[in-house]
Amino acid sequence: MGRTPVVHSDEQLLSVLTALDECRTKLLANNSSETAQLVSVAMLELRMKLNQISEAELKDLCDEMLADEDLERPMPRRRPLLRVVK
Repeated sequence: MGRTPVVHSDEQLLSVLTALDECRTKLLANNSSETAQLVSVAMLELRMKLNQISEAELKDLCDEMLADEDLERPMPRRRPLLRVVK
């Protein structure tokens, strides 16, 4: 029986994630932390796609985590430094 295209696509994305993780590790070992951070953002986007998490859901999660961190002091609203681009 053949695999469905979605499963095959997910397997390919997991393979890409593994390769990106190896690249990130090597970048960090070579003191290229800014580039490693960019690779981490790419990995986050792929994980979101694999797990069908929208940008809005991720933002809501981050907001909740920040709210839990300090319930007494409201955080000023800032523009995001990085955005997940589709």
